[in-house]
Amino acid sequence: MNKDLDTALVWFRRDLRADDQAALYHALRHARRVWCAFIFDTELLAGLPRQDRRVEFIRDSLIGLDAQLRALGASHGTEHSGLIVRHGHGADEIVRLARQLHVQAVYLNHDDDPAALARDARVRGALAQDGIALHASKDHLVFERNEVLSGAGTPYSVFTPYFNAWLKKLDDYYLSAYPVARHAASLAPVPDDLRQPVPSLEALGFETTNLHQLKLPTGPAGGQALLEEFLAERIDRYDATRDFPAVKGPSYLGTHLRFGTVSVRQLAREAWRRTQAGSSGARVWLSELAWRDFFQQILFHHPRIVEHAYRPEFDHVKWEKGKHADALFAAWCEGRTGYPLVDAAMLQLAQSGYQHGRLRMVTASFLVKDLGLDYRRGERWFALKLNDYELASNNGNWQWAAGTGCDPQPWFRIFNPVSQSKKFDPQGRFIRRYLPQLAKLPDDLIHAPWLAKPVDLEAAGIELGVDYPLPIVDHEEARQKTLARFEVVKEAKAAKAAARAAKKALAAGVD
Repeated sequence: MNKDLDTALVWFRRDLRADDQAALYHALRHARRVWCAFIFDTELLAGLPRQDRRVEFIRDSLIGLDAQLRALGASHGTEHSGLIVRHGHGADEIVRLARQLHVQAVYLNHDDDPAALARDARVRGALAQDGIALHASKDHLVFERNEVLSGAGTPYSVFTPYFNAWLKKLDDYYLSAYPVARHAASLAPVPDDLRQPVPSLEALGFETTNLHQLKLPTGPAGGQALLEEFLAERIDRYDATRDFPAVKGPSYLGTHLRFGTVSVRQLAREAWRRTQAGSSGARVWLSELAWRDFFQQILFHHPRIVEHAYRPEFDHVKWEKGKHADALFAAWCEGRTGYPLVDAAMLQLAQSGYQHGRLRMVTASFLVKDLGLDYRRGERWFALKLNDYELASNNGNWQWAAGTGCDPQPWFRIFNPVSQSKKFDPQGRFIRRYLPQLAKLPDDLIHAPWLAKPVDLEAAGIELGVDYPLPIVDHEEARQKTLARFEVVKEAKAAKAAARAAKKALAAGVD
């Protein structure tokens, strides 16, 4: 085909693969010479701890991406067509690089986080001053922004009707892959002065983590390996196994989805095919991909949720504050609440950067409903610790657990951490893995050690308060406090309804 551009630059961000990559495809299709770049953005890195698994995951994945680009170029006779990697202020660096390469356009994929939208707007303006176009595409979601709307043309606020509309819209067009390799002849050699290896963690100011000890494969190759294993072994049983943390049930693809080392279209395509063939497990997993889309469109249309409750009346809830609240929060973060399933889950997060999906609900509910702490404290902690942290999903799930969000768990439905433990870790296998000091307790006592008789504790070699903490709150007392705490929501809703009625009556009187 005839190319309408001579030169273009692709800015990789949360899309670290060369196959089925929207921005890369469009650049290659429209430009004769295309370069590819990634910026280690100091603005984003500055607030991270020096040991951060996500930085190591990105760094390792860039090596895989660079290899993919080199292989694509070599297959069309182009040597040295790899990735240009910079370290600096993201917006400034990409503009500087675009000028240095004298490109006519920069291609990127959408990122609808509010800070990213503001950054991209600045980049667009700076590039425009030099006559450089900016082209953006959808890539990390199946459907985004305004693609799935209600019959009234408004964004959905409840998941089930959204999912029904999402499924109705799904077809081969939206699930088809971008044929990047077909146009790879446009990949250009990296200029000599820009041809440098991916920087080391030390050069970026970071340190090695336990990422590789955790055996989480990185890069596009790692993502494909995990996907193939999941499809071959677990997807059809996903609905039956996903809630049990001691069972290998999940896909473990969250981090790969977050950084785009796998294509969400490929994942949805595989799940959709199996769903059509009657797999209930695949359908449930497909719904998890739809939840990602749902939370992203909520964030896009309602960016206020970053700081506020989706439902404004919940901003009136008074959370526990002060030194005692801080001590409760520290105990939750460090796995010292005295509730074994909660503590094991928080230790899993601390040690691996991963927390099982069911346990994310359990620990979130415990923070908000048992400890009476602001859900935003937990949201920020997960943002710091989760390998697969995404703003939209993290915020959406925390507000769901707190009862403050769209399509929420009702605020008066309060998870019992002991009941959850007995139901989803009945033999205590997960608990024993992260709390070995409780390993000798029998299955029926490991969920609530404080109910064990002294003889049972002695036989298990446990002294409560020494080897393992006593509960920091009584669940039933905490439940009653939560019900009282949320009464303000009823009052706010009643006041709002009264105001509407008064306004309606006044309008009727004026008429």
